[in-house]
Amino acid sequence: MKLDETQEALPKIGFYGGTLGTLLPFFVFVSGVIIIALSGAPDERGFWPVLMLSLGLGLILCKDKTAFSHVVISGMSQKIVMIMITAWMLASIIGVLMTLTGFVEALIWLSDQVKLSGPGFIIATFLICCIVSLSTGSSFATILICSPLLYPTGGVLGAHLPTLAGAILGGATFGDFIAPISDTTIASALSQDAEIGKAIKSRLKYILPASLFALAAFSFMAFNHNVGSNNVNIGALGSPKGLPMMLVPSFIIYLFLKGKHLLHGLLMGLLFGTILSLAFGLLNLENVISLDLENFTTKSFVIVGINRAVGLSFFTILLMGQVATLKASGLMNRLVDFAAAKAKTQKHAESWIVTVMSLAVLLTTHSIVAILMVSDFTKKTGERLGVSKIRRANLLSLIACIFPFVIPYFIPVILMANMTKTGQQYDIPQVSPLEVGLFNFVSWGLLIMTLITLIFGWGKFNERQN
Repeated sequence: MKLDETQEALPKIGFYGGTLGTLLPFFVFVSGVIIIALSGAPDERGFWPVLMLSLGLGLILCKDKTAFSHVVISGMSQKIVMIMITAWMLASIIGVLMTLTGFVEALIWLSDQVKLSGPGFIIATFLICCIVSLSTGSSFATILICSPLLYPTGGVLGAHLPTLAGAILGGATFGDFIAPISDTTIASALSQDAEIGKAIKSRLKYILPASLFALAAFSFMAFNHNVGSNNVNIGALGSPKGLPMMLVPSFIIYLFLKGKHLLHGLLMGLLFGTILSLAFGLLNLENVISLDLENFTTKSFVIVGINRAVGLSFFTILLMGQVATLKASGLMNRLVDFAAAKAKTQKHAESWIVTVMSLAVLLTTHSIVAILMVSDFTKKTGERLGVSKIRRANLLSLIACIFPFVIPYFIPVILMANMTKTGQQYDIPQVSPLEVGLFNFVSWGLLIMTLITLIFGWGKFNERQN
């Protein structure tokens, strides 16, 4: 499967002011996103006006307004956009279903039964999210499914909230880097003509040390910041009624392990969960759908779930349109040519691949788009200087799983911070995007592994023949 297989060729567009005019809309976008994110407003809906302003500025600066419009629409309508939005939507609905049917209360009850403390729950949370992300291949689905279930439970148990949020995001990062159905895995491997199976096997030497580092860091922070339970009777908050709903994530994981499509797994999981909850009396038909004739509206947990995914979905649609203008301007091609000319040795080539990929990620705030943008440069430079296809793919994935998961204006961090709202009904405060990124020790572990790889050539021998 190729993520850009349906994308049509973009027309070449130019901007008044040359390179400055090309980059100015992105500077406006990134500046606005940083200001909003760091102000403590993690709702991605707040990025809509910034993106609209950025697109408007780009239209004004572009010499051919019609071509600019065509490029933006083409970027918005790529297949990968619909894949992402569908996954977020279905995962969000499942999260609402699990919350309504008392799954959080069941986890609290189980935690009370085994006398699991806040620190212990953080470690368990990290491991659970690793399994879910490895099975789904989606960091976003992992965050959307696990956050409403695990964050409130851990908060009630007195877990250190930034570490708890970081553990969820860290587990999501784990699968994004190594899961066979992860967009990051697929894009990085296929863009370098590498076999996905061999790429996954070769990544164990990066993710295992990073995960062990993260597990130690989560444990240290959890035990040194344990505040105890929130002066409540945890057993009174819990209830075993929602235990049958544990079959829902198990069923979804089973489908993904069987190699089912992301849509297949999530949609079947939603249908199974709905039938199961109705059969056990955990959900009323009114929760599934009911008519509010006085207000001329329809109510449903499905509607609530979709509404939760709207902010992120439209942010992605607008962003993909904005990013397409950068690609159509030819600026990335010029950067690629410059970097290719400067790379003289294999070690230089690897450093340039990491540098250009980092720049693309920071400029677009989107890892998959960044991978596709620098794929030609990575392939040409790597082939010319003997960097194997597996190693090139791994370098791209390493960067794709670092910056987007630690910087507070990237979608995964903002989404995780936004999902900490799920603890409000238990009087558990939110965690800021800055704290979420700082406590994602998996990405920090991957950053350490990247530096070791570039400086000491870690893993080069094993990847040489691939």
